[in-house]
Amino acid sequence: MRQGYATIPLDIGKCPPWLFERMKRLARAIIFKIIEKYSPEEFLRRISHPVWFQSFGCALGFDWNSSGLTTTTLGAIKEALKGYEKEIGIFVCGGKGKTSLKTPDEIQNWVWKIGFSEKITENLIYASKISAKVDNTLLQDGFSLYHHNLIFTKSGHWAVVQQGMNIERSLARRYHWLSFKIKDFFEEPHFGVASQIKVSPLNLVAKKSKPLRDFSPEILKKPEKFLKDFLTIKMKLRDVEYHWHPVLKEKFDLGRLRKTLYFIKEREPQSFKEIVEIKGVGPKTIRALCLVGEIIYGKKVSFEDPARYSFCHGGKDGTPYPVDKKTYDEVLGILEGGIKKSDLSISEKEKSLKNLELKFKNKAN
Repeated sequence: MRQGYATIPLDIGKCPPWLFERMKRLARAIIFKIIEKYSPEEFLRRISHPVWFQSFGCALGFDWNSSGLTTTTLGAIKEALKGYEKEIGIFVCGGKGKTSLKTPDEIQNWVWKIGFSEKITENLIYASKISAKVDNTLLQDGFSLYHHNLIFTKSGHWAVVQQGMNIERSLARRYHWLSFKIKDFFEEPHFGVASQIKVSPLNLVAKKSKPLRDFSPEILKKPEKFLKDFLTIKMKLRDVEYHWHPVLKEKFDLGRLRKTLYFIKEREPQSFKEIVEIKGVGPKTIRALCLVGEIIYGKKVSFEDPARYSFCHGGKDGTPYPVDKKTYDEVLGILEGGIKKSDLSISEKEKSLKNLELKFKNKAN
C-alpha cells in the first residue's frame, strides 16, 4: 500500500439524527454480511485497517477528511449492534470522552453475561488499559487521546481503535490495534497509525528504543542518583533543547518526580513492562527516564513516527498522494458488495452506492 497523509481537521457539533440513524442501519447490514460470509474475527481485521475503516465511514455517509468520522462511525457501530451482540459474537465497549473511561466496566459487564474465563477477562481489560497508556505515555507525539473503543469477539480476540487530538494544530490522529498482530505490547504494537503530519515523537515502543527499555529497571534502582543525574542534565539544558534530543521544554515537578521514583523502587520492577504498568508512571516520568538513559548512560531512544497510513485513497492530482488503484478497487468492491447484499430498501441501496461512488470516484478520475 502506498503511504501518505491527508488533513483530518478537528470538528465541532453533532451528526444529524437523520444521518446517524441511516448510518446505524447501513453499518448493521454490512457488518452482518461480513460475519455471515466470513467471521466476527474478519470484521476485527477489517476495522483495524486504517484505510478500510475510513472507507467504511465514507460508505456510511461521513466526510473522508473529518475527525468526526472516527467517533461517529464507531458510535454508529456500537448502537447498530445493540441487542445483537450475543447473536453475532461482537461486543463494542468504550466511546468518546468520559465513556472511554468506562471501557473496563463495560467489558466486565459483558463477561458476566457471556461467561468468559477469568483469564480472557483479564486479557481484555489489560488490552484496553495498556493500549491507551502506550499511546498517551510511550508514544508522545503531541496527540492526547479522547476516544477509545475496544471491540472483541467470543473467542477473546480484540481490536482497539482510538483517536487523539492536537488542539494547537487542530488535527486528529487515529491508532489501530489488533490482537492477532501483537507479539509485544511494548515493541511495534500498532496495526496502523493514521495521521496527516509527520512529527518527531518520543517513541519508546520502537525497536530502536529496546536498549533503553531493557536498561530502565537498572536506572531506576537508585532514585537519589537518578535525581542527581536529572538535575545535572537540567542545569546543562537551561531550558534549551539539545539539538538532537527533541524533548519538550517544560518545568518538572521535582517533588512529584521524587515521589514517583521511590514508588517505583518499592515495587522493584524487573522489566520495562512492569515499570509502565505501575500507576502514576506517566509521560513526564518517561521523559525524565529517557533523558537520563540517553545522556548519562548512552541508551538511545527513537524519535521516529510510526504513522504510515492516510485517511483517504489519494487524489487525481497526487494530493495528498497518488491514488493506489489496487487498494482503491479492492476496498470499493468489498463495500459495494456489502451494500448490494444488505437488507436495505432499493432506494436506500442506491443512495448508499451513489454516496460511496461520489466519495471515491471523484478522486480517481
